[in-house]
Amino acid sequence: MDFILITGRTIEQGETLHEKCKESYMKACAICEMNKKDMEKLGVKNGDTVKISSSAGEVHVYVKESDSVDEGIIFIPMGPWANSLVPTGTDSIGMPTFKGIKVKVEKSDGVVLRGDELIRRVCE
Repeated sequence: MDFILITGRTIEQGETLHEKCKESYMKACAICEMNKKDMEKLGVKNGDTVKISSSAGEVHVYVKESDSVDEGIIFIPMGPWANSLVPTGTDSIGMPTFKGIKVKVEKSDGVVLRGDELIRRVCE
């Protein structure tokens, strides 16, 4: 299914910022918040894994139901999972676009990598 990705800071992401190799950081950031109706259409429930793809790349994350996200929108907290989907171009403003990114989301049996594993994948 096609969605619009919004990324941003959360309290949980900020609280675990210095724990990037720990489970607490992964639980706070390796998630995709999604509207319940979209979850039903996609056939996923809380804790399921989805693969999200954009023009910049792809990443596996866990689904989390959210009443704060409208249909057709997904939210991923700032971190290596969100950054895997953010295009590198800056449109001459010096800052990548972190909101309004077109993505595809599909149910997956893929592995959700830890933050350090994602970073290593980019550096190799």
